[in-house]
Order: sequence, then C-alpha cells, then structure tokens
Amino acid sequence: MSIWLFRAGSKGEYENKFLSDKRIYLTWDDLKINLKPIKEKADLYKIMKDHYKLDKDRIAINFAAQAWPIAHIMKIGDWVVLPSKVSRTIHFGEIIGDYVYDEALGSPYYHYRDVKWFAQDIPRDRFEQDILYSLGAFMTVCKIEKNNAEARIKEMAKHNWVVKPAPSTLPIEPMGEDMKIDLDEYISDQIAERIIRKFKGHKMEDLINSILKAKGFTTFRSPEGADNGVDILASAGTLGFGAPKICVQVKTNDNPIDRPTLDQLIGAMANFGADYGLLVSWNGFKSSVTKEVPKQFFKVRLWDSKKIIEEIFENYDRLSDDIKTEIPLKQLWMLNLDE
Repeated sequence: MSIWLFRAGSKGEYENKFLSDKRIYLTWDDLKINLKPIKEKADLYKIMKDHYKLDKDRIAINFAAQAWPIAHIMKIGDWVVLPSKVSRTIHFGEIIGDYVYDEALGSPYYHYRDVKWFAQDIPRDRFEQDILYSLGAFMTVCKIEKNNAEARIKEMAKHNWVVKPAPSTLPIEPMGEDMKIDLDEYISDQIAERIIRKFKGHKMEDLINSILKAKGFTTFRSPEGADNGVDILASAGTLGFGAPKICVQVKTNDNPIDRPTLDQLIGAMANFGADYGLLVSWNGFKSSVTKEVPKQFFKVRLWDSKKIIEEIFENYDRLSDDIKTEIPLKQLWMLNLDE
C-alpha cells in the first residue's frame, strides 16, 4: 500500500471540491485525453508534448510522470495525502475506486478516483519537520517515499495522529532534481514550529496582542483565568475610544475548534458592545465553524496559524522588541523563475 501526494490547485482552489465530492482530480486544464488506453509512459510523454505544445522535453517528461499514476499505478487501498493550502492542515484519504475519465464533468475535472477521506484537518504541527519536508514536493502528484514517511504516517494514524514516532537519526533525504519543494510551505513550517514552541497556551495572547498593536489598535488584555469569552479587547482611534471595537478570543488547542467557541465569541460581542469579533485558533477550525463564515462575514474573522504567520510577515517591523527576539526573522529576496 502506497501513499500519494495530491495538490488541489496551486492556491488550494479545488480543495473544497476534492473533499465534498470525495474524489481526487487531476486538475490540469483541458487535458481532454483518456489516459487508460495509453499503454506506455513514453507514449504519454509524446502526447503531453504535443497536446500542450511544450518546447522542453524535461517538462513533458515531468507532466507524464505526474499524470501516469492516477490511471496506471495507483491501486484501490492506497492512501492519498492532501496538504491544505487554505489552512495549515493535512487531509488523508483511501482510494476506493478505479480511474475514471468523464468528459461530461468539464475541465479540469475529466480525470478522477473516488476517495474515502478518513482524516481531515490534521494540524501540520503534529508532524515532524522531515515528514513535512517529504510532503513538500512542488508537484501535483507524486509518491511519498523519502524519510520513511509512509511507515511513520501510518503509525501516527494508528495513534489518532497524536503520538509521534521516535525521531529518526537519519539525515533528511533530498528530494532530487525533478522534485522541487514548495519553499513557502517549507519556510512556514519552520516558523510555525518556532512560534508554537515559544507561544503555546496563554503566551499566544501576547503574540496576537502585539500584532493588533502593530496594526494600530489600542488593546486591553483580560487577566489569566475567567475571561467571559474574551481574551483581548481592541479598538481604534484616540486612546482606543473609536471604531471598530473588536472582541478577540485566542485558542491554542491541539485540535481544530468547534462551533460552540464561535457561538461564545458572538455572545461576548453583544455583552461587550463590540462591532466585530476575531477568533484565533492556532490549529484551525472544524467544518461546523467554517460553514458559518459566509453568514458571519460582516461580523467575525477567523485566524489560524497560516493567517497568524501572514500577519507577522506584514507587521514584523512594528512588532514589539520582545516578540522579535522570540521570532527572529530576516527578509530574503530571490529570483522567481517559476513565473
């Protein structure tokens, strides 16, 4: 039984469809070609080169190597890992159907396999850095083979994704020349590991409070203990007497938080006369919360670890010296040759 990495679009734009349809799609635009009758990967390479009018053999070979498995190598019972681009979580599924080519579905959904998603929204922080590195291939489809990740992931699944296997004494295996990693994801994982180590529990409020101050808000911190559903009050204007008035609740639970926490924040907003609410959960939100986003769009914002890191990047120069000492960052500029 193998584990296959799948990507649901470069920005996660197909992720919800993957999960709701209970399928994995090969989401390449206009690949209106049934892959099953193609008997050799070399033939698919020639087809790809002609179909997409590719000048470079290397790109055509790469395309063929990614498209070939969904029709010819993946087996029923294999696992699929879908790293989320929407949040810092990972979804796991089991392939339960053969390859299907269906032109009626329209581009880019011609090619799919049915999947049983048996574990969704598993926080990335549960996984050790070398496993995340193995999941960081900057490809649409590839087999997970490096750093003994397959066996270690399956062992974690047996223990409800909580118990980590013993750290490997082996060095991280390189990806190989044709397996570039997602650099943004790799950097975010390193920064996230540092943040949660330094700001676990009540200290996360210090970080969120510093970010809000950097954004120009005057804040009030609730003392440790009973907080009546609010950890931070924030408002703009002179001495904080202006609008908007915001209630902030901060959580660092090991699991994504559920609907009652959102309801508690909405109730606190009314009690404190706040205009808006900010719900912060390092490990994200269950679907019962995210489904409420459209209804609460004009009242509530959700920040998970991905959003917290984005806010740190955006406001880093204005964060307190104490925070910058705990999270020492430097900006690095490089050529973006993928554009």
